Amino acid sequence: MATASAPAGEKPGLAATALAAMGVVFGDIGTSPLYTVREIFGGHHAVPVTVDNVLGILSLVFWAMTITVSLKYVLFITRADNRGEGGIMALTALALRTANASPRLLWLLSALGIFGAALFYGDAVITPAMSVLGAVEGLEVALPVLKPYILPIAIVILALLFLFQRRGTAAVGALFGPVMLLWFVTLGALGLFQVIAHPGVLRAIHPWYAIAFVAEHRGLAFLALGSVVLAITGGEALYADMGHFGRRAIKWAWFVAVFPLLYLNYLGQGALILANPKALDNPFFLMMPNENLVLPLVVLATAATVIASQAVISGAFSLTSQAMQLGYCPRLQVKFTSEHAKGQIYIPNINWLLLLASSSSCWGSARLPIWRPPTASP
Repeated sequence: MATASAPAGEKPGLAATALAAMGVVFGDIGTSPLYTVREIFGGHHAVPVTVDNVLGILSLVFWAMTITVSLKYVLFITRADNRGEGGIMALTALALRTANASPRLLWLLSALGIFGAALFYGDAVITPAMSVLGAVEGLEVALPVLKPYILPIAIVILALLFLFQRRGTAAVGALFGPVMLLWFVTLGALGLFQVIAHPGVLRAIHPWYAIAFVAEHRGLAFLALGSVVLAITGGEALYADMGHFGRRAIKWAWFVAVFPLLYLNYLGQGALILANPKALDNPFFLMMPNENLVLPLVVLATAATVIASQAVISGAFSLTSQAMQLGYCPRLQVKFTSEHAKGQIYIPNINWLLLLASSSSCWGSARLPIWRPPTASP
């Protein structure tokens, strides 16, 4: 059952649509600088901090973003749309149209599509829970007094996030878009400040440094790739959410703003740890040249991390709609939230199921297994 509820108005321009896409599509990949570099050089399989190693890792990050996100998703995969929709179900629908395919092959393609959809639904449950909880736990740094309330605050934020979904992707993007634009501009500014001080890190764009790092270290490089991939997590949302904003808006937002500002921040973190290896404790926040601005940066990072969950929530709506069209899902109520973009939809049943599952996941992932309010000392 479908009901139209889009407000009347003129069709938004490319700039406005690209800005809204930044608030919905790029939240997940846009918050990766918070932990990627720290995990590579300070995680369980830490890479030693040397000039060659840092340049090699930064080169791997650049080419991972270029090949996997820019070439694979933005320029290639987004062309494989099913009437404007993207995602695993869109690929399944296209694959099922293969001429002269045997029934066994069609069954296998359907099974693979359903398996991929199940993985995405799992991501739609875990990502909001972990993103919101991780963001709220960051409040311990600024306000330790709030530590006993972290779990209930996280669940309240989750509830508000899912309650706001009924306003539609356009409304969500209009609210989150400017915040994410400020976030990406801040990422670029912090990185630029460090790159100006240490311009040698710009050499990392050359692929030779990535090749040399892999050739020299091999085993360590293989383990490091497990952390490098953190820089491109969320790239699949570009395709899954394509129906909400269209390929053109996503492409322009990525190449004009998100990609250059995002990588500039990675370069800045690399420059910082080369100049001061002790900054490995938290290279992202230590890039801030003024200590008085660290707290506002924590607040902005918290907001951006919360927004990161929006990409998978919107993708789950699109995925469910496509599954219904293919007969893989029972018919559910679908509300169209825009009269201009047919892919901007809201499915109440899926929204509430995700809220329940994400809240349960958040509760189970909390460091405090059972929350109790603080009691006064006797």
